[in-house]
Amino acid sequence: MGTVTALYRYPVKSMLGENVPSVTITERGVSGDRVHAVLDGSGAVGSAKHPGKWGDVLRCRSRLDDAGVVRVVLPDGTALSVEDPELSVRLCTLLGREVFVCAVVPEHVRLERAVPDYEGGVPAVLRKSAFVDETGERVTTGSVAPGTFFDFGRVHLVTTAALDRMRTVYPGGDFDARRFRPNLVVDAGDAPGFPEDAWLGARLRAGAALFRVVVPTPRCVIPTLGHDELPPDPGIMRAVARDHRIPVFDLGRLSCLGVYLDVLEAGTVRVGDVITLQESV
Repeated sequence: MGTVTALYRYPVKSMLGENVPSVTITERGVSGDRVHAVLDGSGAVGSAKHPGKWGDVLRCRSRLDDAGVVRVVLPDGTALSVEDPELSVRLCTLLGREVFVCAVVPEHVRLERAVPDYEGGVPAVLRKSAFVDETGERVTTGSVAPGTFFDFGRVHLVTTAALDRMRTVYPGGDFDARRFRPNLVVDAGDAPGFPEDAWLGARLRAGAALFRVVVPTPRCVIPTLGHDELPPDPGIMRAVARDHRIPVFDLGRLSCLGVYLDVLEAGTVRVGDVITLQESV
């Protein structure tokens, strides 16, 4: 059905991640993925979904070193371990307020999301409850997946077909997969458009790991932001909103690209591994 063309993990939530040749899949998801986050004293977890407050986190890069220690490279090139107290000091300076790096998910942590002005960026019910915060942005608040720093799904997959489709819709946009922060990028062969839409509920085998395809991935503002050398482009998500708004649970028709996966069987996935699809059982 296809092959894995790229693998990514993001050891610190909302920081740039690392492109790796293989990943270990556990029941939790990709080993080493979103194991830390930046938090502030209000209980907000650092997410570039609210760029006015947390956008500078995306200017940092996180990676695992050979000993399995998470290291963060700051915008000025300084590399520090997450265990180094200096890292929180530097992040406070970067963000202009008191923050800290944490590996333990607080009980009442919350996630803030900016509300875009196009339809499909957030569920209508959340748009109605949005408010303007101290940054001047309209935001909504919600929770993370229980016991984790994930927004919802443990593993995120994007197909090259979906990215190719969006390039035809918005030729001026750079639909680099990194904008969408996937764990797996899959080449589904000659399948047109958004082949992953037809996979919902099915089981997907990648290397030694087995997943269930759970739900389309609703997109926030993050793909429109600058990622490393990729410049900001607000047209990216406007194009997705025009071309691919589809039902997500009972939340209405949302702008989606990619799918979230649950882990059924742990195992190693490598670039080049064949992807096979099994009907839902």
